[in-house]
Amino acid sequence: MHKILILLFLTPFLLVTGQQNRIEKSSILGPFLWHSKVFPGTERNYWLYVPKQYQASKPACLMVVQDGLSRATSWRLPIILDSLIAINVVPVMIGIFIDPGIVSSTDSSNHPRFNRSFEYDALGDRYARFLLEEILPEVSRSYNLSKDPNDRSIAGASSGAICAFNVAWERPDEFRRIFSSIGTYVGLRGGHEFSTLIRKTEAKPLRIFLQDGTRDNNIYAGDWWLANQEMLSAFRWAGYEVNHSWGEGGGHDSKHTVTILADALKWLWKDYPAVIQTHTDSVTRTNLLLKNQPWEEIPLKGLIPERLAVDKSGKLFFGHKQFIYKYDMDGNSVLLATLPGKAGPMSFHQDGKLYVCNTIQHTIISIDEKGTIYDVVSNVNADFLTITNKGIYFTETQKKRVGFYSFLKKQIQFFAVPGNPTGLAISAEQTFINIGFNNLLLGHSFKIMEDGSLTSGQEFIHYHLSYAESSPRTSGIVADTANLIYSATISGIQVSDQLGRINYIITNPVDTILDIKIAGPDLNYLFVNGNGKLFRRKINTKGILSWLPPVKPPKPRL
Repeated sequence: MHKILILLFLTPFLLVTGQQNRIEKSSILGPFLWHSKVFPGTERNYWLYVPKQYQASKPACLMVVQDGLSRATSWRLPIILDSLIAINVVPVMIGIFIDPGIVSSTDSSNHPRFNRSFEYDALGDRYARFLLEEILPEVSRSYNLSKDPNDRSIAGASSGAICAFNVAWERPDEFRRIFSSIGTYVGLRGGHEFSTLIRKTEAKPLRIFLQDGTRDNNIYAGDWWLANQEMLSAFRWAGYEVNHSWGEGGGHDSKHTVTILADALKWLWKDYPAVIQTHTDSVTRTNLLLKNQPWEEIPLKGLIPERLAVDKSGKLFFGHKQFIYKYDMDGNSVLLATLPGKAGPMSFHQDGKLYVCNTIQHTIISIDEKGTIYDVVSNVNADFLTITNKGIYFTETQKKRVGFYSFLKKQIQFFAVPGNPTGLAISAEQTFINIGFNNLLLGHSFKIMEDGSLTSGQEFIHYHLSYAESSPRTSGIVADTANLIYSATISGIQVSDQLGRINYIITNPVDTILDIKIAGPDLNYLFVNGNGKLFRRKINTKGILSWLPPVKPPKPRL
């Protein structure tokens, strides 16, 4: 049990409701010093709020507050929680009030390195990992904390507010209730991106309360007041459960927060213990995802899928070591062929054969329906591969080039590209080819000439980047009949329109995707593989097979 260093007996009155009934007294324990490994060299203090109603036999809800006890007391949070818990408006919860880290100077007369902006303003999952890998396990040694994300809230002001939201955004499987006061959603460390990402990214099960004032900061990084209004607009547009309170004339302080915090907490915990849902009813979002159609993992009984391919009936094929398997929609995997090497990228052709790169023998071979193997191309090292009636397009990633093998000429042409190319997707009408890269920000588009050669290349698809990444690390790419391009990146499956603009980001079922295809009898299932697993998800689309006749897409919306 934590040693009690400070014991504060808080107000005996129900200040929130105006009642004068006595309430149970809570305790503030701390400060407790913490040395972090996630943020090496940092140290910080944290405090615990423990209500009198806490019982070790029952998992307690949680409220994490950035900027420590000073922030909590400036909000009068312990007093408000005491009152709300006493009248059963919010559940019994433990509060963790935690300071940002500092790195001490070698000379005590000098300032330490203050980690607040680095920890709070930055996007990405590092601060979430800090809480989940260090602070929560430590507190859980002494207190019974619920592991249900619906029982966990997180809050902060200014940079602490964007930090709180970012934790829940990154880990909605751990936190789902967010209170944001005077949030710093501006251009300090990429926070201005959030209002765009909220609109484009697949909805998450979050409930958010925003507070700000009309005279909040307006400096080199942006206008806080306008940024918070942008966040509210984005949440509403994307169909999130969001509430807000704007303070007329309020500045970058806690004055307005104190007056509305009790009502904000009531709203955040309304209908508890009902589960916070993902809201997908917004008619303005890209109409790709279907209700009650989440990612579904496909059990493969020890097989590890690598590259994927789709035949004319929509059946999915995958390689595993030297073996190639056919998967049917009932969950069965049937061996098609065994290679004298290792199966790499592959694609079908209209002749019914499956073309595969043998990555051990550095060849491209074809396999007929009986499993008979034929040699096609020698001395190639294909990493991704796709086929049209003109020939085979493939990438050689390390050599920074795209190859084209002409079925007519029986020859290979190579086209130099500016980075390390990965996935390839032929457009629906088969006049352009889209190319992803694992080391460039932008996807490229090339025009396909009558003889299959490539020309008029340009940087075309503008991807979103994960925090601190210099490229989206694109792997596989596929297209549909509307000429939407689905690119597998570490930030999600980014869906671009015919003008190269990302319209939507579908959440990845695993950290890193190796390949992506649209398959199924109606070509409306998205298949991806990664981390040794295979997943599928039914979506509102119609895939294309580039070796079948072209499909005319709708005219692009400019």
